[in-house]
Amino acid sequence: MTSLRNLQMVALASLMVGTVPASALAQAKPPAQAPAPAQPPAQMTDKVIKIGVLNDQSGLYADLSGKGSVLAAKMAVEDFGGQVGGTPVEVIFADHQNKPDIGSNVARQWLDVDKVDVIVDVPTSSVALAVSEIAKTKNKVFLDSGAGSIDLTGKACTPNTVHWTYDTYALAHGTGSAVVANGGSSWFFLTADYAFGHALEKDVSDVVKASGGKVLGAVRHPLNTADFSSFLLQAQSSGAKVIGLANAGGDTINAIKAASEFGITEGGQKLAGLLVFISDVHALGLPSAKGLQLTSAFYWDTNDQTRAFSKRFSERNGGKVPTMVHAGVYSSVLHYLKAVQALKSDADGKAVVAQMKAMPTEDPLFGKGSIRADGRKIHPMYLYEVKAPSESKKPWDYYKLVRTIPAEQAFRPLAQSECPLVKK
Repeated sequence: MTSLRNLQMVALASLMVGTVPASALAQAKPPAQAPAPAQPPAQMTDKVIKIGVLNDQSGLYADLSGKGSVLAAKMAVEDFGGQVGGTPVEVIFADHQNKPDIGSNVARQWLDVDKVDVIVDVPTSSVALAVSEIAKTKNKVFLDSGAGSIDLTGKACTPNTVHWTYDTYALAHGTGSAVVANGGSSWFFLTADYAFGHALEKDVSDVVKASGGKVLGAVRHPLNTADFSSFLLQAQSSGAKVIGLANAGGDTINAIKAASEFGITEGGQKLAGLLVFISDVHALGLPSAKGLQLTSAFYWDTNDQTRAFSKRFSERNGGKVPTMVHAGVYSSVLHYLKAVQALKSDADGKAVVAQMKAMPTEDPLFGKGSIRADGRKIHPMYLYEVKAPSESKKPWDYYKLVRTIPAEQAFRPLAQSECPLVKK
């Protein structure tokens, strides 16, 4: 062995000064080993797969989204193994403050400079619609769980966006239909004055009218309203049987509390919370929230798998169980990583989304599902009623199931889609 090494060193030194032919060096090498079987290399950009969670970290949607969505994304990465084909996966986050300009600036910084591959969550539909267009322009991936606007899979759909969890059509045909069926034949809306609120008011109005009911009017309030007194007085004076709350998060909580203070429900009018999260019910308390009907894609206490995940989640989230937005973030990130693994590349956002659509979805929170051509993630939705305090037997035991809405009925039929990706 020593003589062989010496011969190699002499041959190499001689080759460098041009005194020994290269064949001498080749003769001095030990026998070559058989090469390992060739493996297709993973083509991951920048040697890291970077996920950006963009949402409300400090405002009215912080509880239903916020830090819980960051945790959900991290748990999905951990459960997947922390890497794809040897490439590590990193999760970062930012607060868009529910403002489209701030959200757009963060998205451009992430995609252009920080090399983020996929943006997830993004409640507040006006921000989500802006981010969707940016992701298309930069050919990256956008997975929305927090926003509700049906335009994300309608006229504003892109080949780079998937809309997870819920939308205004699903809410209208869940909660709206149930309230109408129970005698809510006349409505007045308190509507958050931005894309989501407008879409929800329209979709529920369509359901009410199609069922033979009437819409007596609406009033629009600014996002993150502290004082609902003037808006509720208009709703009260309308004489409508149902006051539809086309808002979410802190706005819904404040409106319900104010309605209780004004004695509106005692006067015979009913409140319809058209987008209510379990975090809202927790903030209101069962004495105030009891009897509310709501539509959700996820409830932590559904089965053994949802309970197991929610236990792990709550242990890392200050005892708070996941909302349906958190569940959607987990589910969407998991499916994204599966698609990247199948492609062995994260470089082409459009190709990744196409792969996501080609693969059936399956995870412990939503079960089996699919993604349609318009980018709509399909799964069942559920109509729940909030329990009375006497019915609740443990922490966060808030819902009782009224009915399951099958996946094929939960979302707008593809034939009615305005998405240009859908072949007519």
